[in-house]
Amino acid sequence: MEKSMNYEQAYAELSQIAKEIETEAVSVDVLAERVKRASELINFCQKKLRNTETEVNNIIKQLENQHL
Repeated sequence: MEKSMNYEQAYAELSQIAKEIETEAVSVDVLAERVKRASELINFCQKKLRNTETEVNNIIKQLENQHL
């Protein structure tokens, strides 16, 4: 996965792959390659979301502690 890729770029690429597969615009010869790439993108997006959730929860805890 490219280090400079962000969530929006990964999601856009994943959406494009899904559209290609759904409309059968991808040949059988490259189908496995597209599915593999989609799997990598899904893992990347899930990791980004988990990291963001953890970060937001930490910020909320800090804010709650400041107001106590």
